Amino acid sequence: MGDICLAVDIGASSGRVIKSTLMNDKFSIEEIHRFSNRINREEDRCFWDVEHLFSEILIGLKKFSKTGLKPESIGIDTWAVDYVLMNNKMNRAYPVYAYRDSRTDETMDKIFTHISKERIYEKTGIQFLQFNTLYQLYEHVKTNPEIKDNVNMVLMIPDYLNYLLCGETSIEYTNATTTQMYNIGDMKWDEELLDIIGIDKDKFPQVVQPGTVLGSLTNEVKDEVNLEDVKVIAPATHDTGSAVVSVPAVDDDFAYISSGTWSLMGIESDNPICTNKALSYNFTNEGGAYGKVRVLKNIMGLWLIQEVKRLLNDKYSFGELVILAKESNSTALINPNNSRFLNPSDMIDEIKTYCEETGQTVPSTPGDIAKCIFESLALQYKQVLIELREISNKTINKIHIVGGGSQNRYLNRLCADYTQCEVYSGPIEATAIGNLMVQYITLGKIQSLAEARKIINASFNIEKFVPAKLESAEEKWSRFLELP
Repeated sequence: MGDICLAVDIGASSGRVIKSTLMNDKFSIEEIHRFSNRINREEDRCFWDVEHLFSEILIGLKKFSKTGLKPESIGIDTWAVDYVLMNNKMNRAYPVYAYRDSRTDETMDKIFTHISKERIYEKTGIQFLQFNTLYQLYEHVKTNPEIKDNVNMVLMIPDYLNYLLCGETSIEYTNATTTQMYNIGDMKWDEELLDIIGIDKDKFPQVVQPGTVLGSLTNEVKDEVNLEDVKVIAPATHDTGSAVVSVPAVDDDFAYISSGTWSLMGIESDNPICTNKALSYNFTNEGGAYGKVRVLKNIMGLWLIQEVKRLLNDKYSFGELVILAKESNSTALINPNNSRFLNPSDMIDEIKTYCEETGQTVPSTPGDIAKCIFESLALQYKQVLIELREISNKTINKIHIVGGGSQNRYLNRLCADYTQCEVYSGPIEATAIGNLMVQYITLGKIQSLAEARKIINASFNIEKFVPAKLESAEEKWSRFLELP
């Protein structure tokens, strides 16, 4: 039958409970339960329904228990930066803000009156994004000063879900580092930054490494889902951390792109790269599994096309939008990381307005809009690749694209052609696979990260794209570099 583990993988739009089987060095996965997730908008604020997420996890576990099989462990991963405030009775004390909420639009400048940008980067190595936990908590405490007294603990979202599962509190390392409050040199919460926010360091539980056994299901959860003796293991709870574990590389001359709502592009490093050049390029140094540092940059990613699809009332599938993009003659480009694309009221109008303001022919059809997005993303990948080579002095000949976005063969081809690197796409369910591999290593079923990657390579279809020369590449690259 093989060794069975469960992964709960939750993204910004959906979540999954996935079963894995490891047998004879072959790895397979099966989706047990899929559920929706979305930002709830109340007046001008954005929140997550974390109780809904936990109820869906329980539904997935109940479905699995009906198979009669016994899992050895379960692990949860989600997106980063968002948090849950707990009261003295260890219940959620406040609504859970979503990172796309606009309350932190001007917060970075407020923080910089207390401490310089350079000093924050020296301490944390984290790129400056307006939704980092540092800025979210600053605004939350400023608006609700009673938080200083009536909040007992701060948990990140996957750690809150783990607490509901097993009753144990901790914050997993890969997620802790994304907050921009964790000192990556001292390997502890930075008291100077916490003082600026106004929350005592004792409100943050211990930080644990990926692969830590947190405990077992509580008696209440056991009774509800009819499962016994299941270990709760913290994988890399930051979904990108888990996705990077799944990169099926056999050597180290690669960059990765974890492609989904966001495109997270970077390299693995043995040490943080917190140089002035890395700061100027706004690279982040996030904790990774097994002693690695994820030196990467956030790129707006497929959020752009997801919003376009939604605004077109889902008239076209993603595959159909790719076909329309291939047929388009549009030459329009955008800077995907311009903050105006973070959460506009209408993405299509925002792209058209941007193109008009930058003196370009405005894309008019769905295919034009889609082509603009895909070509712009590929050019952004080229720019980040050049910067990665510069700050790391690393030879990068290959790019591994993992996650749901790896199914977009058109974007994969553009990535290969614009970067002139070999591109390898897959696995698709990268985050869940990385989550599960950490569990198997913890259980002693797999001996190392290198062995895990070999198993992934042998178990999933990894497609290779060899770069070709594009006649228009240099002209588009020159125009792209001029965009605001």
